[in-house]
Parts: sequence; structure tokens; C-alpha cells
Amino acid sequence: MARWMGRNAVFVASGALILAIVAWGALAPHYMTQALESAMDAMIQQAGWFYVVSTAVFLGFCIFLGAGPYRHMKLGRRDEQPEYAYFTWLGLLFAAGMGVGLVFWGVGEPLSHLHDPPPGDLEPGTQAAAEHGLLLGVFHWGVHPWSIYAIVALGLAFAKFRKGLPARVSSAYYRVIGGRIDDWPGKTIDVVVIVATTAGIATSFGLSTLQVGSGLSQVFGLTTGDLLHLAIIVVVTVIFLASAVSGLNRGLRLLSIGNLGLAGVLLVAVIVLGPTVFILEHAIKTLGEYLASLPTLSLLTTPYTDNAWMGDWTLFYWAWIISWSPFVGTFIARVSRGRSLQEFMLGVLVVPAGISVLWFAAFGGAGIHLELERGADIAATTAETPEAGLFLVLEQLPGGLALSVAALVLISIFFITSANSATYVLGVFSSGGDLDPPRRTLVVWGLLIAAIAAVLLLSGGLDGLQATAMLTALPFTALMLLIMVAVYRSLRREGIETYRVPEKDTW
Repeated sequence: MARWMGRNAVFVASGALILAIVAWGALAPHYMTQALESAMDAMIQQAGWFYVVSTAVFLGFCIFLGAGPYRHMKLGRRDEQPEYAYFTWLGLLFAAGMGVGLVFWGVGEPLSHLHDPPPGDLEPGTQAAAEHGLLLGVFHWGVHPWSIYAIVALGLAFAKFRKGLPARVSSAYYRVIGGRIDDWPGKTIDVVVIVATTAGIATSFGLSTLQVGSGLSQVFGLTTGDLLHLAIIVVVTVIFLASAVSGLNRGLRLLSIGNLGLAGVLLVAVIVLGPTVFILEHAIKTLGEYLASLPTLSLLTTPYTDNAWMGDWTLFYWAWIISWSPFVGTFIARVSRGRSLQEFMLGVLVVPAGISVLWFAAFGGAGIHLELERGADIAATTAETPEAGLFLVLEQLPGGLALSVAALVLISIFFITSANSATYVLGVFSSGGDLDPPRRTLVVWGLLIAAIAAVLLLSGGLDGLQATAMLTALPFTALMLLIMVAVYRSLRREGIETYRVPEKDTW
């Protein structure tokens, strides 16, 4: 037993921590909610600036890598070619990091800001609030989240593809702590990463549960509530665990690629059936405003207020994405082997930002048009229950029932495939980088993800999910700054030795 515990220390320690959170939520849900929200409020007040600065630094570092002296270096050997065709690669990137979030917040965020704009001079329900709401949606789903994913992906890619190190996040710190990645420093990093990642995955799991429940209510008239949400979690858990342990992953990958096509069809349908000119004009306008205001938004803090709005939106997004990033970063690293840094940054930063502009302009713009021009009165409901926003918009369009059913299928497939992939990644991380983790490990992580999502939904709903993601992401944010150091050291050494980059061209 002692020998087994030693070999599986990361799995045991991280699993025990997650199980403790689950037990806490199951036995004392009210106390857990109060404690999490109090801790989150304190963190927002004292450390909110740290999330803002760190995310801006991540973006700046990515721009340097894509345009600087190392832009021609590859994620792999110098002569290695990409495994996937360019457009296939872009499609895989979209599925990894954007699907669940865009579908949930594409309507929910702009209409929430229209109804309840951030503190300042904006009046609720006005054109100015609508335009600012779309801008904030694009800002939160533009280049910043992808710079976070890119940092983790680069650290893993250089460790795995250029050094042949195990597929775990601690390997990314080889240039910082050397051989101690196999000792307690590395194991501690892996435990922190696994706990943060589990919280991020559980948050996405919970958000998807809320939206599937809302879709079932809108399409089939089911009553939303704890019972329906628990039933959804049970059904989805059974499906993705069956896939994880039975080797059906290839089928799920094909299903995921097909789901991208469905997302494209739904996007085109909203543009064509909705206020087409209004949407296209908003896309152009929002893109211009985004590019012009990017530096200011990147460093936005609120020293004269209590940071409540920042905590509900920007800080929550950055923390959630940071906690989710080891999962997404692992996937991005895997599919990006052979790409140059310049090509990688263009694909990972620029293309997703463009898709976000179009997605928010289409879905958020359609919702704004319904609210301001047609008096649909959906903004207040969406601000209260953002998971309902998508279906409230779709039901107002021609063929609304068919569109709502398609959206429900889209969300469900994103939900299942993301949970399946996340379970696998956690299995790899907690098995010392074993790319074929034991099935019992996959089952344990699948059950823990489902359990923590369930207790957070039952104890605190969306607030509980937000609090957990923000708190667990804080230590990993500091670790991500060290990943940047490790990546730069790798580039500097290998750039000089292999690519003959002169010393004066480096930092």
C-alpha cells in the first residue's frame, strides 16, 4: 500500500482535496456557499489587480513570441511538419476553447450588460449600453483568453516535443527547477494544477447543465430545478464515462467535428433569419472599437468602487479560463505540433478573436435588436438567468423551434465531448504523464467532476461555480508566470544553439 501511495501521490493528494470539497458541499452546503463567497469577495478586493496584470502580461508575451526573434521556431523538431491541415487545426482549436463559453455567453453577456451596465455613465436599456455590452463580450472572449491557453500550451509543447518529458504540467518547469520536476516541487505543482483544472472543468460542467436544463424547459416545457439538473448530470456522466472506458473516443471526436459544422449552420441561420444588416454593421463597428480600446480594457481596474462588477465579469472570466487552461492547453499543444511560433500565435490569437466578434454580433446583436427595436423584453430575464438567453432569442426567429432544438443538440455534444476529454487529461496529469491512464483513474475523475459540479450547483448555483473557479485559479496564475520564464529560457537557449539567434536579439 505504501509503495502504491508513493507512485500515485499526485493522484491520491489531488483526489483527496477534491473529495473533501465534495463532502463539504454535500454535508454543509449553506456554510460552504457563505465561506466560498466571503473568500472570493476578499480575493477580489485584495488580488483582483493581480489577475488583470497577469492576463495583460500573458498577452504581451504571446505578441512578442509571434512577432519577435523566435517567431520561426517550431513546436517540435526544426524539420517537423504539422500533423493537421490548417483549417482542420483551426476547427480543433475552436472546439477546444470556445464552444461551451460562446454558446452560453453569446447572448447572455450583451443582454446582461444592456439591462445592467457596468458602473459609470451608461443608462440601462440604451443604445450606448448595448454597444458597450457587445464590446465587453468580445473583449472577454477575444485574444486574452487565448493568450492564457497559449502560455500553457507552449510550456507543455516545448517540454514534450523538444525534451521528451512526461505529459504533465510540471514538465513545463524543467528550465526553472530542473530534475526536481520528478520530486516534491514537481508533484506539488501537479496537485495544484489538477485541483484548479477540476474546478474549472466543474464550472464549465455546471454552466452547461444550466443551459441544457433551460433548453429542455424552452423546447419541451420541462420544469427547471435541482431535480432536472441532477438528472442531466447523471445522464451526461454515464455517457462520457462509458466513452472514456470503452474506447469510443474516435467516434466522439468525429461527433465533435460535426458539431462544429452545426455551430456554423446555427451562426449563419441567425445572421440570415435575424436582422442581417444590423448584425453585420455591428460586427464591423464592434471590431473597430475592440481594436481601439484593447490597451485600455486590458489594464482596466476600478480603484474607486468595490470591484463588484469586475468580480462578476472580468475577474471571473480570467480566473475561470486560467483554471481551465491546463486542459485546453494540453489539447492545443497536442494538435499544434510542427507549427512555427508565428503561425501558432496567428491561429491561436487572431482567428478566435475574429470568430468571437462575429458570434457576439450575431447572437448578441439579434438579442439587442429584439429588445430595443421590437420590444421583446428579454434582457431582464437574461440578466437574471443568462443560460436562457440563447433560447429566448432563437424562439423569436423564423423556425425558432428547429433552431432551439439544434442549439440544444449543439450544447449537449459540446458538453459530453468536453467532459470526456477533460476526464482523459486529468487522468494523464494524475498518472505521471501516462498517455494511456488506467480506466479506474478515468472513472474516479469523471465521478469527481460530476460530483463537484452537482454540489456547487445545489449549494450556490452560478455564484458557487464562480467562487470556486476564482479561488482555485489564484495559485496557478502565479505558476503560469513561471511557465513564461521557462518558455523564454528554452527559446533563448535553443534559439542560440539551434537557430543561431544572436544574443543581442533576445531580451
